[in-house]
Amino acid sequence: MSYSKNLFIREPKSVKKKREKSEQLQNVISLRINDDEKRALERLTKSTSKSITEIMREAIDLWSAKRRKLCMD
Repeated sequence: MSYSKNLFIREPKSVKKKREKSEQLQNVISLRINDDEKRALERLTKSTSKSITEIMREAIDLWSAKRRKLCMD
């Protein structure tokens, strides 16, 4: 397993400032992924200009919405 020096992906300062005013996030989730999944996430960050954190939050929101829809059908 290889580790990169850049272990933490930081949010843009504008996003961070907005978040500091509204809420302080205290929960950290650690996730192990394989090299292909990491490369896919890195490609998404470059093509969308979003951080990995933003992409993962969006993925959770989409998954939750899909589950709610399935449960209501």
